[in-house]
Amino acid sequence: MAAPRTPPLPPLPGAPAPTPRLMSLDALRGFDMCWILGLDAILSRGSAHLATASWVPESVKENLLKPVIEQLDHVEWEGLVFYDVIFPLFLFLSGVSMAISVSRRQKQFGTWSAARHLVVRAILICLIGIIYSGGLRGVTWGKTDLESGINSIRFLGVLQRIGIASAAAGLLSLWLGTRGLVAALVTILLGYWALLTYYPVPEFGPGNFEAGKNLANYVDTLFLPGRKYPEKSTFDPEGILSTLPAIGTALLGLLTGKWLFGTATPGKKVALLIGVGALLAGIAYAWHANPAGWEKFPTFPIVKKIWTSSFVLAAGGLSMIALGLFYAVIDVAGFRKWAVPFVWVGANPIALYIASGMGAFRSVAARLVGTCPSPWTWVAPLVAFLLMLATARFLYRRGIHIRI
Repeated sequence: MAAPRTPPLPPLPGAPAPTPRLMSLDALRGFDMCWILGLDAILSRGSAHLATASWVPESVKENLLKPVIEQLDHVEWEGLVFYDVIFPLFLFLSGVSMAISVSRRQKQFGTWSAARHLVVRAILICLIGIIYSGGLRGVTWGKTDLESGINSIRFLGVLQRIGIASAAAGLLSLWLGTRGLVAALVTILLGYWALLTYYPVPEFGPGNFEAGKNLANYVDTLFLPGRKYPEKSTFDPEGILSTLPAIGTALLGLLTGKWLFGTATPGKKVALLIGVGALLAGIAYAWHANPAGWEKFPTFPIVKKIWTSSFVLAAGGLSMIALGLFYAVIDVAGFRKWAVPFVWVGANPIALYIASGMGAFRSVAARLVGTCPSPWTWVAPLVAFLLMLATARFLYRRGIHIRI
């Protein structure tokens, strides 16, 4: 005779009701990370291989392969291509997730506990980012040369920006409601535009947005210690002042998460995500290019390397559209199987990013296939990517989620 089933335990007093997990959010996060973890190299090198093949028609090379290659490398300065959206999309999705995670922690453990968790998490991510960027690799050990030690450290980088910006957005959400967060977002974007437009930079004056001549780069030159990226640069694409609008990207994601996890019907959620995303991207383009040709219209070019406010709106709008499409296809229409590999990656994005950056997958791939000559340079990235995917599947299938 079967034993009677034990009834489920009641929820703890004050514990928030569990929120259904959206597969689309994990899938889009994994899709985004896949480009960082090797998909870009496979596609760009593979396209370059085909572009040199004699059997490929010239029309295909010009109309298909060339645009693909151009979309898989950052623009030099102004403008926006597909690859420029990868980083802000991840930061945006971090904000979306915080709409639930921060609120849940605040309800369970209190506001100050939630705030402490955000700050500690940011510090930990920043430390990991410093190690990821090389740590103290330039120090001459055995010599008491403080300056050489400091100059070898890249204090700000991709992980540091994620940690700082997401923590700042999360902290604001602890004390501000939706209207307050919208006001904070608008203040940040307009304030950053005003600073770069009206504050004069020595030798170049106000309103100069060119590389090395703008206020964000000038602040880095004066106040950002250590090593910059690229090497020998006096400013950094993840610099001090440009971290401010990056908080805006996380805030935009957080506001999107509040809507996505709200009580509206799935159809309304999809429509608003895609509609508002398109509107924000349109505003960003108008701010960037002034297509109407208005004489006194205040332009602000889309520049990822100083994270301009127009870049926040453009990348944020495209991120909202992508999330709307993934949500519509996966969670609303129920077409899920194709997205499973992306979910594996989306379950452990930071851990896989660190492992890849440390060369874990590339080293094993090099052992397996060696150095592939041109035009077969895409083979090694493909093997490394498959190793990463196998690792992601292994962790996911065993319920291992490495979170920070």
